[in-house]
Amino acid sequence: MNDKEITKEYWMKKIFNKECTIAIAAESLGLSIRQVKRIKKGYLEKGIESIIHGNLNRKPKHAITEELKKQIIELKLSDKYRNANIAHFTELIEEDELKDIKIKYETIFKILKTHGIKSPKKHRKIKQHHRRKRLDNFGKMLQIDATPYDWFDDGIMNNMHGAIDDSTGKITGLYITKNECLEGYFNMMKVTLKEFGRPVSMYSDRHLILHPLKEIPLLDQLEGAVKNETNFSRAMKELNINMIRAYSPQAKGRIERLWQTLQSRLPVEFKIHNINTIEKANIFLKKYIHRFNKKFSIQAKDQISLFNKLPEGIDLKYILCRKEKRRLNRGGTFSLANKLFKVNTKNIPFESTVNILISNQIGITVEYKGKYYCTELFEDNAKSDSYTGMAIIIDQLLSESLKEKVAV
Repeated sequence: MNDKEITKEYWMKKIFNKECTIAIAAESLGLSIRQVKRIKKGYLEKGIESIIHGNLNRKPKHAITEELKKQIIELKLSDKYRNANIAHFTELIEEDELKDIKIKYETIFKILKTHGIKSPKKHRKIKQHHRRKRLDNFGKMLQIDATPYDWFDDGIMNNMHGAIDDSTGKITGLYITKNECLEGYFNMMKVTLKEFGRPVSMYSDRHLILHPLKEIPLLDQLEGAVKNETNFSRAMKELNINMIRAYSPQAKGRIERLWQTLQSRLPVEFKIHNINTIEKANIFLKKYIHRFNKKFSIQAKDQISLFNKLPEGIDLKYILCRKEKRRLNRGGTFSLANKLFKVNTKNIPFESTVNILISNQIGITVEYKGKYYCTELFEDNAKSDSYTGMAIIIDQLLSESLKEKVAV
C-alpha cells in the first residue's frame, strides 16, 4: 500500500468507528463528499481490497520480458556491439535485431546499468566557453579537416578527410586514405561538389596541403609578385571558393566535435557491415553521410541555400588534380618524380612550357593551350607502356603527407 491508500483506510476506520463525519474525512482527503461515500460503500463490501489499486503486483502490459532483457544484454556484450555507445546501440538493434519492437533509450540504459554495463563513450565535464554563432545559410561556409584514427579496429591508423556545413551541421563529404594528403581532400571535395554544389567558403587549419607556408604581402602582390598557392588552394580558386584560415582547433569546433561522434560510431558500423578496407569504407561513406545528416543535422536559420551548381563546361577531373609546370625538351619529353615521360602528340613545339595534370582519374596528362594530351612512361630512354609503373608514381605524388601543420 502507498501513503494515499493508507490515509484512505485511516479515515474509513474513523468513519465506521463514528469518530468523524463524512464531511470531515472528505475535507482531510481533499475529495468531495460523494467520492468519500463511494469509497465507504466499497470498503464496506470488499474491505481493504477496494482501496488498494487494481494494478498492484500486476505486470504492465508493455513490460519488457526477462527473455528480452537477456537478449539485449547478450547483444551489447557481443563483439558486434561491444564498442557502441548506448544511444548508437539502441538505434542499431532497432534497425537490425529487434525491428518489430520499439524500446526507448532510457529503458535500455536502465537495463544495462542494472547489470553494470556502461557506455564506452567518455563523458567529460562540460567547460563553459563562448561558442561562435552558426552562420545563417546552408552552404555559406564549410569547415574542413582530416583526422587519424583506428577506423577498422585493426591497430592501423588511417586518415578521414571531411567537410561539415557550419549552419546545419550536415556532412557534405567524407573520404579515407592512409595519410592526410591531397588525394583525400580532392576526393572529399568531389563528393561535396557532386552531391551539394559549390560552397561560398571553406574554413580550415593552416595545413601545408591547404594553405601556402607564407602569404605574400599585398603590397608585394601589387608590385607583381605572384601569390603563393598550394594545389588545393589553386583548385579552390579555380572553382571560385574562398579559403579561410583558422588559428586554433576551437575556431573550427564543429568539425572537431564531428570527429568525436564519428570515432565513436563508424568503427562499429564498419564491423557490422564487414568493412575492413579503405576502398569498401569510401563506398559505404557515400550512403552513410545521408543517414547521419537525417539524424543529426538541424535547419538553417535562413532557408535560402548558398550552394551553387557547377557551371556548364567545368570538368572537375581537370581541376581536382595536382598540377606542375614543366618544359619539354627536344625529344618531346619531360621529367617528373625522377622519371622521364613522353607526350603523345607532335602539336606542342619543343622547349614549350606545359602544365602537367596528375590524378588517378586522368593519369599523367599534359595541358597546352587548353588542349589535353596523354603521356607515356620512359625508362632508360626506352619506351615503356607499364600501367603499373604510372599508377605507382601517381599514387606517390598524390599521397605525399605534408605532416607539418603551421597552426592547429
